[in-house]
Amino acid sequence: MNYDAYSSYHATNLDAQTARASPVELVLVLTDGLLEELARARGHIVGRRFEQKAISLDKCTQILNGLSSSLDFDNGGEVVANLSRLYDYCVARLYRAGVDMDPAVIDEVTGLLGTIKQGWLGVQAKHG
Repeated sequence: MNYDAYSSYHATNLDAQTARASPVELVLVLTDGLLEELARARGHIVGRRFEQKAISLDKCTQILNGLSSSLDFDNGGEVVANLSRLYDYCVARLYRAGVDMDPAVIDEVTGLLGTIKQGWLGVQAKHG
């Protein structure tokens, strides 16, 4: 597989998705990217590829921090506060997964983020 061609296609596709996306769609694009990177991080842990594991977990942490920093604390109330705490919990768990080389922790975070994604899909369906 030509990795450079794939990366170029992926970047172009991502640019196209984000150019026309609503705020909820942007969250979903980031969440999808996060879930994909979590799968890669899990594979690196299982394969004991230490450097790649660290890079993947760092990307996951950056995405989670980006999602957290975009939360509207002024208008979101308790839901936003809880979501922020959940994102922080996921970051802490990813740190633990990297230290312990434990793919089960990645699975836990993936499950939590899958639930969050379903919530955002519900918001999207309700509000168009």
